[in-house]
Amino acid sequence: MVKEFQQAKWLEPLIFEIGGEGRIGHIVPNPDDEVKKEVGDIEKLIPEKLRRKDEPKLPELSEVEVVQHYTRLSQMNYGVDTGFYPLGSCTMKYNPRINEELASMEEVMWIHPYQDERTVQGALELMYKLERWLAEITGMHRFTLQPAAGAHGEFTGVQLIRAYHEYNGELDKRDEIIVPDSAHGTNPASAAMGGFKVIVVPSNENGCVDIEALKAAVSERTAGLMLTNPNTLGIFEERIEEIARIVHDVGGLLYYDGANLNAIVGKVRPGDMGFDIVHLNLHKTFGTPHGGGGPGAGPIGVTKELEKFLPVPLVEYDGEKYYLDWDRPHSIGKVKGFYGNFNVLVKAFAYILALGEEGLKTVAEISVLNTNYLVKKLKEIKGFELPYGKDKPRKHECVFSASPLKRDTKVRALNVAKRLLDFGIHAPTMYFPLIVHEALMIEPTETATKEQMDEFIESLRKISEEAYSNPEIVLSAPHNTSVTKLDEAMAARPKTLFLTWKMYLKKSSE
Repeated sequence: MVKEFQQAKWLEPLIFEIGGEGRIGHIVPNPDDEVKKEVGDIEKLIPEKLRRKDEPKLPELSEVEVVQHYTRLSQMNYGVDTGFYPLGSCTMKYNPRINEELASMEEVMWIHPYQDERTVQGALELMYKLERWLAEITGMHRFTLQPAAGAHGEFTGVQLIRAYHEYNGELDKRDEIIVPDSAHGTNPASAAMGGFKVIVVPSNENGCVDIEALKAAVSERTAGLMLTNPNTLGIFEERIEEIARIVHDVGGLLYYDGANLNAIVGKVRPGDMGFDIVHLNLHKTFGTPHGGGGPGAGPIGVTKELEKFLPVPLVEYDGEKYYLDWDRPHSIGKVKGFYGNFNVLVKAFAYILALGEEGLKTVAEISVLNTNYLVKKLKEIKGFELPYGKDKPRKHECVFSASPLKRDTKVRALNVAKRLLDFGIHAPTMYFPLIVHEALMIEPTETATKEQMDEFIESLRKISEEAYSNPEIVLSAPHNTSVTKLDEAMAARPKTLFLTWKMYLKKSSE
């Protein structure tokens, strides 16, 4: 059944546009005499050049106005707590609330990275154990927990590739990194930012790396291959061991993009496939909040041969205490302030601890089961087709093409995605990977129920029927959301973006 949906809609002004002069929501107490005696004139603690010359132009509101304003805005939001979120490649799963509670404990929130190591033994122990759990899960030797996101982890991994070849005296000639044409866009970006030339290899008819093309691409100039398995089409690279041999035989390294680990966690390990470097997305696979800009965590794991290059410091244990090891002369150095995003590490630690080995396997099994259920049902809907390896099972996600729908009705993948919003369902990823025209990348994750997936299937079926009978309904969507169809070309122009209050005032006065 397709449910009717009506998103909350408030004609909500900016917070600067509500309130009034003299309204107060909070009173900041003046420092008492004891504080003044200890620090003297507080204003003098701030250097002259850093002091404001004018009063800040802040809105003046009462507490109730602030609460009502942000509550109304929250009612116009959509997330995993609201409904189905099949955003392909992003693993937008439900995040257990117990993990949020643990990360909100005072012992987590109020520790400071400048504290003496003796006073943060619990935090160091957590990181020490988490690193070793991740190493066991992936088949790696050691991990760094510093990187703040997947792309940040990728860049760290590319720096490790550089360090390895430089150590061996081959960096001058090894200036190429190979990526498949189905790769996440951050792969070629990270390789280029690391100073390498990007060599693209095509996919074959089954959606996997074309082995003959890979053989032709590798050479003594190859620094490494960046690959995710299963790939962005949701297909497992069955010839992964052969791929590893091809890269290793020419002296290159094999890098694992961990964005899709949710499909295989607990079932098979990248290290056993032949990967030398692995990045993970703790904010995807291991149940910490994902989206809205973070926070994230993208730990990097390596084989024993590459351990010496990991960022400093690493957490060690001498049998009595945990400590930070900075004495690593071949390290690439720090890649983030302090120890990384510690609160995310806490949530991932709690997630793994709660599920255990069997629970992690179940995560992979249900996510794959859900995806293949969707594949079977969506194949029946007119206007959508499954390119590449049509009869091959998918893992965590699937990529359908709306090309037949566009050809027959002029309704594009973009229109389908926007119409889905009218049924209370977040849109899938669109137009990625680029090798699929009119792509809709769908990932249900293991936390989607059969009822949710059935609603999604019936919503797409209804959209197909509308497209073939009355396409204008789909072309003009969404209709029931707080913000309806946008002029996307205009929205992308800098002159129409008001990102700050200062910009708004300036534009308003022009």
